[in-house]
Amino acid sequence: MHSTAEPLPRDQFNTELVSQVRPPDWQNPEPADRYNMVIIGAGTAGLVTAAGVAGLGGKVALIERHLMGGDCLNTGCVPSKTIIRSSRVAQDIREAEAFGVHVPYEPVQIDFASVMERMRRLRAHISHHDSAKRFQQLGADVFLGEARFVGPDSMEVAGKRLCFRKAVIATGARPMVPPIPGLAEAGYLTNETVFNLTKRPERLAVIGGGPLGCELAQAFCRLGCRVTFVQKHPQFLPLEERDAAQILGRVLERDGIDIRLNSGVEQISVSGKEKLVAVVSDGNKQTIAVDEIVVGVGRAPNVEGLNLEAARVRYDTEKGVWVNDFLQTSNTRIYAAGDVCLQHKFTHMAEAAARIVVQNALFLGRKRVSALTVPWCTYTDPEIAHVGMYVTEARQKRIDVKTFTIPLGDVDRAITDGEGDGFVKIHIREGSDKIIGATIVARHAGEMISEISLAMVAGVGLTTISTVIHPYPTQAEAIKRAADAYNRTRLKPWAKSLSTRWLAWTR
Repeated sequence: MHSTAEPLPRDQFNTELVSQVRPPDWQNPEPADRYNMVIIGAGTAGLVTAAGVAGLGGKVALIERHLMGGDCLNTGCVPSKTIIRSSRVAQDIREAEAFGVHVPYEPVQIDFASVMERMRRLRAHISHHDSAKRFQQLGADVFLGEARFVGPDSMEVAGKRLCFRKAVIATGARPMVPPIPGLAEAGYLTNETVFNLTKRPERLAVIGGGPLGCELAQAFCRLGCRVTFVQKHPQFLPLEERDAAQILGRVLERDGIDIRLNSGVEQISVSGKEKLVAVVSDGNKQTIAVDEIVVGVGRAPNVEGLNLEAARVRYDTEKGVWVNDFLQTSNTRIYAAGDVCLQHKFTHMAEAAARIVVQNALFLGRKRVSALTVPWCTYTDPEIAHVGMYVTEARQKRIDVKTFTIPLGDVDRAITDGEGDGFVKIHIREGSDKIIGATIVARHAGEMISEISLAMVAGVGLTTISTVIHPYPTQAEAIKRAADAYNRTRLKPWAKSLSTRWLAWTR
């Protein structure tokens, strides 16, 4: 259950995309008498659930009202990371002279239309994996249309009634829109519409300093937009480590973004083709003229229109469908997964939740969401990746923490790469080597965090990590150096004194 906004423009790539994930000539099948599982929503959580049930031989129905693949494919991970890659290339060219490479023209020439066309082309290519035809071939009955519950064990879609033993609500979430006077009249972009752009907005306002806002602000700035970034909090990514957010803030400023922290938008008006954004900072008001406005202030769960009352499923419009630790709703036949019910609204979290649902719903499993170790990453440059607890969270739980931090400026590969902005920070439980959390700020932090995530899942501590040989030179060597730093704390003064005497005696 996603936005019904049409992918634009109607070029060959979006035509191919739609032919895969919303075939215009699609004919819904005749429903089975009863399904092992009916899934509402064909985003990541729904697709993984459907593939899992079908692969195990179950009878499954998959319902989508808009585009299969959900936010991740159509308006989230895939398109955003594609343009982020282009923006990194542009920035690398700008900084090429520092590496002894001379670019024959200045400034960097960016063909914005080609950047966006590349995104649409790659999105269409990837869409085959999420296509209606593919899931039909896997054994799922694919229904395109609006679904609504008509009872605790049945629902309707496109005039057909589907009965089920178990069901999953995987309807995702949509962008929240702040109640700013004049915003609707002026017009704005969200992640659901920003990737429809074909012409670069020369002046862009980004409202909201979370992951989405940070990624888009930096990418569009590097692609040649003059960006004004408005954030109500005193730092970007307010839930992340402060020093990580401060590094990002410095980089965004260095990129040329006009940053307004501790600021809010009072109102928006229109003058000719300009959108006038009234920004209030510390009581001072300034009006900024822009061509487009991007809003990224959070996401709201898609719970409307499902007639959840008929299914006896409890929910609210802010937190979404209520689930227990086993992802079961107030109706024991019905489960939920993904952004519609989870605090952590990540694609990989939706996938993990779907796997839990398949085990718990069909095989009397008792897998718990709370047992998951969940990493995440904001894909700015540098990236900010995290797993486990923050220090503040550990202190709230009365856990004593010891932290080991390795600045990337001390790591040979980061120095040679010219990527010294960042660090590896690992938190352990005091008195042990058990890792309880970590933050990495690095250009490829999202790749590096998995080593620590694996260690946490496997119960491997810093002592073991210190014995792992890391290829030299790599930036991941910083993880081993943090482990080595821990090992040095284990050498007690009496042991060092004893070894010093032994070595002196054996000279």
